[in-house]
Amino acid sequence: MKKELIFIGPPGSGKGTQTKMLSNEYKFPHIDTGSLLREEVKTGSKEGQLANSFMEKGQLVPIEVVSSIIKKRLMQPDCQTGFILDGYPRSTEQALALDNILNDIDKDINVKPQVFYFDISQEKLIDRLVNRRSCEKCGAIYNLKTMNLKDSLKCEKCGGNLIKRDDDTEEVALKRFETYFTQTAPLIDLYEKRGWLTKLDADLNIDTIYKNLKEAVK
Repeated sequence: MKKELIFIGPPGSGKGTQTKMLSNEYKFPHIDTGSLLREEVKTGSKEGQLANSFMEKGQLVPIEVVSSIIKKRLMQPDCQTGFILDGYPRSTEQALALDNILNDIDKDINVKPQVFYFDISQEKLIDRLVNRRSCEKCGAIYNLKTMNLKDSLKCEKCGGNLIKRDDDTEEVALKRFETYFTQTAPLIDLYEKRGWLTKLDADLNIDTIYKNLKEAVK
């Protein structure tokens, strides 16, 4: 049976890590809106050119354009048995647009999407982001506080330099957290009322979260 999994949660909640782990094990494609947009722009597709015209001006890409790009991706052969949407939708408007996409591509089958909400406290999220470092070479993510690194300046996977992103500060993290919940609270309520939502405690360690996630995937 086809699996349609939607992961939502604030930046730094760990949903990206869990997405990669589940995608690798179940072979479901990881659909990330940001990466999709960048790829469409890079290939110069019609949608990519249109999206880039807004991105170049620092404007949000219209929901119709994003929806078109997502629909095209979800119709690819590797999505026929399942997929994981990471960080989309982020608002009720986007959720309704996604409803239309799924109704269209699933018109001949009966599929109930599962939405996983990575629930994390504001205090834990800020602490996690402030202590986060990423490898400038391979992109691996580390936490200086929770991970026992032999060298806090070097990646243990490839030896690249570990860097701190400019936006990984307490002030920026707090603002991102507040913005996320302002936009997402109605979305959580929407999916909860539909019976699609599963809350995951994102304060736990990575392996425990993954265990709970796998047990919840139906």
